[in-house]
Amino acid sequence: MDKVQNAKRIVIKVGTSTLCYKTGNLNIRRVRKLVEVMSDLKNEGKDIIFVTSGAIGIGVGKSGLTSRPKDIPTKQACAAIGQCELMNIYDREFSKFNHTVAQLLVTRDVISNKTRHENAFNTLHRLLEMNIVPIINANDTVSIEQLDFDENDTLSAIMAQLCEADLLIILTDVDGLYDKAPSEPDAKHIPLVKKLTDEMINSTRAKGSELASGGMITKLEAASIAGEKGIPTVIVNGDDPENLYGIFEGTTKCTVFDLAQ
Repeated sequence: MDKVQNAKRIVIKVGTSTLCYKTGNLNIRRVRKLVEVMSDLKNEGKDIIFVTSGAIGIGVGKSGLTSRPKDIPTKQACAAIGQCELMNIYDREFSKFNHTVAQLLVTRDVISNKTRHENAFNTLHRLLEMNIVPIINANDTVSIEQLDFDENDTLSAIMAQLCEADLLIILTDVDGLYDKAPSEPDAKHIPLVKKLTDEMINSTRAKGSELASGGMITKLEAASIAGEKGIPTVIVNGDDPENLYGIFEGTTKCTVFDLAQ
């Protein structure tokens, strides 16, 4: 689709299952390659807004825990540990390609409160004018359940609206949407979705990996939110970051959601 391949301002969201091994430790080789590809796309003239998960997952690995915590204080502690590690790595890796990054941590009240929404809008747009790569995550360290984003798929769609993006890309551990669980031998890949159906929603309610908090259902919700503003969404496998190139070249297996009314 032309509006996908010609998109200039792009929000790229990466999940914990893409960033981390099952141990919770960072997949360093993949992160380095992802930063390299995003830097190359930026060199091409695209605005890149990077929404990253992984703070809690990495915090779990660094703190020696064997599974994702269920209580809020431990989640917040792991987020505090992991966020430092994430930004340290992103800052170092992007700087290798002469790009400067900025960190934005948000909670739901930043979006729902008119004044804070305006401030976030102004900051984000000014960073893009300054040719900076905004790196955005939910502020899990201080948020509580009532203020927290359920997961970063929703956050990425809201950020796509906020920065007036041309495209939202969600990197995950599958090639896009299927008519049933991708592991089933007769599962059929769906390359284009112009309308979400109850059948699609009901077939995607299974949760993702142990360290992740979302699943395909939250990605459909994100596509719906982005679609409200006419922003197409692409769900693509993030195991190979070079799949990002293929989205714009029309060669990568993925699912495009064009839900604009």
